[in-house]
Amino acid sequence: MGALRNLAVTQQIGLLFVLLFGLLAIVSVVATARSVRERTPPDQERFDRFVRDLRAVWLGAVLFWIAWIAGAVVSTLLFGVLSFVALREFVTLTDTRRGDHRSLLLAFFAVLPLQYLIVATEHFDLFTVFIPVYVFLAIPLVSAFGNDPTRFLERTAKIQWGVMVCVYGMSHAPALLLLDLPRYEGRGAFMVLYLVLVVATAQIAQALAGRRLRRRPVARAISRSFSWRAWWAGALAAGLVGAALYWATPFKPIPALVMGFIAGGAGSFGAFVMQALKKDAGVRSWGGKLAAVTGAVGLLDRVAPLCFAAPVFFHAVRWYFNLRS
Repeated sequence: MGALRNLAVTQQIGLLFVLLFGLLAIVSVVATARSVRERTPPDQERFDRFVRDLRAVWLGAVLFWIAWIAGAVVSTLLFGVLSFVALREFVTLTDTRRGDHRSLLLAFFAVLPLQYLIVATEHFDLFTVFIPVYVFLAIPLVSAFGNDPTRFLERTAKIQWGVMVCVYGMSHAPALLLLDLPRYEGRGAFMVLYLVLVVATAQIAQALAGRRLRRRPVARAISRSFSWRAWWAGALAAGLVGAALYWATPFKPIPALVMGFIAGGAGSFGAFVMQALKKDAGVRSWGGKLAAVTGAVGLLDRVAPLCFAAPVFFHAVRWYFNLRS
């Protein structure tokens, strides 16, 4: 591992590309070969979930590649586009009224670009409070100007929550590219890859543990597969993968394990919360059968764990390195 850590940046990138995309290609071929088998409905649902998780890993790997070759500015714009699509899916599949149009315009065409502009200019102190403080006060005010008090609190909270997850949470991923970490200049894309891999590992390991352990669900009405033992299995698996990748990060092995555990656990909680939101919206996935009507493509299903894990991981990294600005 020490020898890997001493490799040049281009050599580390090449090695990661060979390992990551080679492994993904093998798993994808095996999954494609097994897709023709007949299964019972529960088994088919689990297989479909595995395929969605695999696509999420592919998405993260491609994002890492683009982040590396395009630079921080283009990568920030890319994540901004992903935020826009995810927020559009969220809003499309939740109830809004005509009086919410001003708030939605504010969210899409003012809050979202401003948040990513703040990221790009590295004003991290403002970046962390812009949405939770100023935007959360502005949205209900703008909604009130719509002159529609029907379910005002519920409608406002939904817009705020969509902005919090799809914009605030997602924007912390490109912010990792711009952190000035000691003896780690020019390698911010590795942090994005690290985050994506540990979060995806937690999701896959938790799903496998949920099937094998067969423990009582924490909240059966929301998820029959989410149990504390499954969550621990997913978070610990994420920690082990994080420790194995320490050579590509500024962390030592033990801190890399702890960071992986934190990010993977937070991502699993995020997926659980999004399941509750889907139950409330009456859909099985953010894409699914409603895609033809709403235009949703199911992106939110794939990035929701990342949206929860990214801010937790970002601030854990800042705390660990004592970064004040």
